[in-house]
Amino acid sequence: MPIEHCPSCTPVSCGNILWQATILGEPASKANSRKLVTVHGRPLFIKSEKARGYESDFLAQARPLADGPIEGKLAFTGHFFYRTERPDLDASLVFDCLQKAGVIRNDRQIRAQHIYHGIDKDNPRAEIRLESLE
Repeated sequence: MPIEHCPSCTPVSCGNILWQATILGEPASKANSRKLVTVHGRPLFIKSEKARGYESDFLAQARPLADGPIEGKLAFTGHFFYRTERPDLDASLVFDCLQKAGVIRNDRQIRAQHIYHGIDKDNPRAEIRLESLE
């Protein structure tokens, strides 16, 4: 199902589409994807294996679509399709991935976000759209 323009957006909050993509794979939650490890006797929190795997898959799919980092203030729309109802709706790892993939300069550019939780057990994915707020 392709992304539709959300009815609550106004011309002030959503401008032209700067980048749009469908990233295959089940989006991981950054907040619930940390695990405690010990490195040189010191405890550290690192991303879980699932979060690291999703990040790797995301970067492989998004980097070829990046035309250099987008500048300016952005509105983010994300339709996240999970296999089950269990995962939390959390876009923060996707924001980090957009920055690491070179799609955006910094995830602080995202000033508005519309995120939606859907179920598609056969085709989990993230349908993402970035629009200019300027």
